[in-house]
Amino acid sequence: MSLLSVRGLEVTLGGVQILRGVDLEVDEGRLVSIVGANGAGKTTLLRALSRLVPPTRGEIRFGGTDLGATDAFRVTRSGLIHVPQGRQIIPGLSVEDNLRIGAGSLPGVDEAEMQARLEGEFARFPVLRERRRVPGGSLSGGEQQMLAVSRALMMKPRLLLLDEPSLGLAPQIVSAIFATLRTLSASGMTVLLVEQAAIMALRIADYGYVLQNGRIVLSGLPAELLEDRALVSRYLG
Repeated sequence: MSLLSVRGLEVTLGGVQILRGVDLEVDEGRLVSIVGANGAGKTTLLRALSRLVPPTRGEIRFGGTDLGATDAFRVTRSGLIHVPQGRQIIPGLSVEDNLRIGAGSLPGVDEAEMQARLEGEFARFPVLRERRRVPGGSLSGGEQQMLAVSRALMMKPRLLLLDEPSLGLAPQIVSAIFATLRTLSASGMTVLLVEQAAIMALRIADYGYVLQNGRIVLSGLPAELLEDRALVSRYLG
């Protein structure tokens, strides 16, 4: 069943058309990867889905509801949670306080529930437990990415959007983060991942899209996309 459905999505920023009639589906409980080169429009696509930039035209339906002119705050409350490129943690706050801000933005999360969510995230990323009292800005790049993902998970997302989580990280850290994403998907979480590290992103996905110059140019099962040597050479590098 489709949790997210996008039809004819267009975005123009500063007089430049970035997205050109994007159609895509994300089924509930699946991990979908959107891959493409730098400048293909991947970040703009996620920002449009989370209403950080306004679509010029097209339809975005989440959980059967047309998001229409819904503002970013209400999109987040609906369970569509965006982990942006660059992580955007609050460097002066402790690791634990960064995590608390995630769940604290939602109604009905009392201290007992907050503690339960914190324990869940510390079990998922033990390094965050070890560094819970230190400022988020003192973490390594990989630890900050774990913190950004963990803060999003504190909000119990229905759909987790991730923008280039591998950016600037060592291969070993990237592998660990991608393994976590695959585990999340296996547990039933719905994930939409955009990545320039195309081959790795497709290997963990249930379905893949290739974005080029603001258009979806190919889609299919990841194994089929990766088996096409001409496709890999032309689009995936």
